[in-house]
Amino acid sequence: MGAGGASALRRRAATGRPPKLDDTQVEMVRAALEQGAQAHGFEADLWTLERVGTVVTRATGVVLSRASVWRLLTGRLGWSLQRPERRAVERDGAEIARWIAHEWPRIKKGL
Repeated sequence: MGAGGASALRRRAATGRPPKLDDTQVEMVRAALEQGAQAHGFEADLWTLERVGTVVTRATGVVLSRASVWRLLTGRLGWSLQRPERRAVERDGAEIARWIAHEWPRIKKGL
């Protein structure tokens, strides 16, 4: 072993900038986000990084970059990216199935 021996190989505490939000503030943000986006004055009940950043600032007074908001959501809160399905509300599955079974073969044959 070199200088320092086995003790030099022990794991050290993570270094770097400490998080801007402490655990209490993170829980305040979690509670605010769980109320839904519309409860915070947004038109659609959909969270974006910008909207979450706005709520973080309102709840804690701390301004976070988009990257920091992403790390907060995925790392400290355990949330994941979810995209809404892009489907018409008026969609009629039975009518679509009928069209595929009856109309499409007729159109495909050119009749």
